[in-house]
This record gives sequence, C-alpha cells and structure tokens, in this order.
Amino acid sequence: MKLKLLSFLFFVAVAAGVNAQNSAVFLKAGLNLANVSISDNGTVDDAKMLPSFHAGLQGDFTLVKNVLSLQPGLFFTGKGSKTQAGNTTDANYYRATSNPMYIEVPVNVVLKLPLSDKTSKFFVGAGPYAAMGVAGKNKAEGKIFGVAFSSNKKIQFSNDDPSTSQEEGAGFGIMRRFDYGLNGTVGFEGESMMFSVNYGLGLAKLQSGANSSADNNNKHRVLSFTVGFRL
Repeated sequence: MKLKLLSFLFFVAVAAGVNAQNSAVFLKAGLNLANVSISDNGTVDDAKMLPSFHAGLQGDFTLVKNVLSLQPGLFFTGKGSKTQAGNTTDANYYRATSNPMYIEVPVNVVLKLPLSDKTSKFFVGAGPYAAMGVAGKNKAEGKIFGVAFSSNKKIQFSNDDPSTSQEEGAGFGIMRRFDYGLNGTVGFEGESMMFSVNYGLGLAKLQSGANSSADNNNKHRVLSFTVGFRL
C-alpha cells in the first residue's frame, strides 16, 4: 500500500504534464553525500557525511516552451550518516554508519535559460519530495582495550500508515518509514545529456515514537551530483 502511494504521487505528476509538448524522460544516477542535522536550525556536522548513491527516472514536461518545465521523478536513493571516534590504530576506536535506502518521488518546477548555442540550457528548480524507507544497514566496528568488535544489522522501519494520526510499529531503535521535505536543483542540459547538483532538505524526524522529542532535530540532509541521459 505504501509503495503504491509513492507510485500514485509519481503518476499524478506525470499525468499533469502528459499533454504538454516536448516531453522527455531521463535515466539518472549519481553520488549522494548524505548527512543528518544535529540542531533545530538544520546545521550538520561535516565529519558525519556519508557517501551513497541514487538512480532512477525523471520526466520532463514542458509547461512554457524553453522556459518552464515540470519534472517528476522516481528514484532509489541512499541517505544516512556516519560517526567515528579515534583511529583504527588506537586501543579504543569506534566507527558506525547508518545507510537507509528509500524509494523517493521528487516533483520539481524548473526554470530553463537557453545558452548561446541554443541546444544547451542552464536550469534551476525546486519542489517537494516524499520517500519511503525500503532497506538499509546499520554497521559498527571498533576496539575496546584492543579487543575488536563489529556488527551489521538491517535497519528496522516502523509500519506507519500515513492515513492515520498514530505511528504504527514505533519503538526504540526503529526508524520512521516515511520521509518528506524540499529539494532544489541546478545544472545544465544538452541534447542528450544533463548534469545537476541537488540538495534535499528533510523535514521529517528520523526516529520513530511520538514521545522521542530529544531527537526531533535529526533530519536528512543530502547533497547529490547527478548525470542523466535522455531516453
């Protein structure tokens, strides 16, 4: 049901542009630099940035020829963060990563500015996104007084139903199933390829449980670099 909800959002966005002229579809993939905010003003600790990836499809539906487009997408994307204390050569050392994977549906409105060669465009845009957690790993390794340890566990998501006011399946160490927020994009588009830099600003807290107010500041932050090919 939850995956159907995201698919529904994607196809609603596609339907909104299906009658537009000069429509296109891009196959896109790239690098994510994921992090999690640590304060109520959205700041992050750069040392906790975690490399990940994204891949998927993006539609491009012209609203105003050569000026304005609607760009819905459907992506498999990694988020999360890492933390580390000490070095691997120390007697006491700790490193942990949390890398949840999501099916994400962004819907951007994009302004395009043709360049002098008339086949290339500079673009900038923004819009909302919704995402559902589907996989991921929590990994930890380290040493205590020289004795090594490690763990590798699947991320647990709550079984939250977005149509209800309660959060089903919440508990300690369980991540919220759904993420949502805003994203921005800027880049260049040619006849057959495009390149963009994107930023995702999560608005949903990550930990499950209605009473976990101490972690309300923890929200996804993702800087990504994307290459796309027109299909």
